[in-house]
Amino acid sequence: MDLRRTAWRKASQSTENGGHCVELADFRTAVGVRDSKAPGGGALLLDRAVFHRLANAIKEL
Repeated sequence: MDLRRTAWRKASQSTENGGHCVELADFRTAVGVRDSKAPGGGALLLDRAVFHRLANAIKEL
């Protein structure tokens, strides 16, 4: 999958971390996750349900 033309946005919780940001992209059945400092370095594509479980688990840390 070519992600170069994908619309990425910074995650709402990563705006005040001194430039260490996670970017997200919405797809029909998945959520893309990548490092904003290395946009060409690859991305994770997670099923929406898996992404929401991961996000909830992180919030509980």
